[in-house]
Amino acid sequence: MSTESTQSKACCNLPAIISKGYEPKGDYITVDGMKTYATGPKTAKQGILIIYDIFGFFPQTIQGADILAFSDSEHPYQVFMPDFFDGEPADISWYPPDNEEKGKKLGEFFQAKAAPPKTLPRVTKVVKELGESRGVEKWGVVGHCWGGKIVNLSSFENTLFKAAASCHPAMVAADDAPGITIPFVMLPSKDESKEDVEKWEKGLKVPHLVEWFPTQLHGFMAARADLEDEKVKSEYERGYKILLDFFHKHM
Repeated sequence: MSTESTQSKACCNLPAIISKGYEPKGDYITVDGMKTYATGPKTAKQGILIIYDIFGFFPQTIQGADILAFSDSEHPYQVFMPDFFDGEPADISWYPPDNEEKGKKLGEFFQAKAAPPKTLPRVTKVVKELGESRGVEKWGVVGHCWGGKIVNLSSFENTLFKAAASCHPAMVAADDAPGITIPFVMLPSKDESKEDVEKWEKGLKVPHLVEWFPTQLHGFMAARADLEDEKVKSEYERGYKILLDFFHKHM
């Protein structure tokens, strides 16, 4: 059972969500050789690393990064989203994998380019490099879908992060939970396995929150968010408010 409530006083004022034609507030820098979206006040001492979904940079995910960076006036963040796939993300047309060809392509992508052992060392390098070059002293981390798995594996003993978030996570595994050492919030969609999430939550030993979004598709806070749909837009906004409140409390 979640140890925290979503009913706490909101810390933040989100900007109006842009449904189409979003113009990013940040720019791109190079970190550990990767193109990286960077946003937020450069004087902020707290940072958030975003680990995107397998589809890479999308306007919905970039808008989410800007929301996290600028919406908490008491806790502004420098927010960074590296291109861990080096310009070669998965094709969004592969999802959902409703035929054999799509399933094969997704499976190959997860086993090769998206294999966690390839990404985890880069997460450490990125955080250390940005800590030195941008003066970030405390870090949170957000993962979407595949990124949620990377966040789980980045939250064990000796983690560089103070708090973690996983949105509509992929590959939820109960075995990951006991090793997590920092406060953790998970926002599952209707497409995640309730059994897998419940087993994972039971294994946690840290302050945590699991907030379900039972009307939303896997990917609703990132690349697959249809922000022209008012219900999706509302739940996208609610999700980012929960993340901001959680980081406000735990960082």
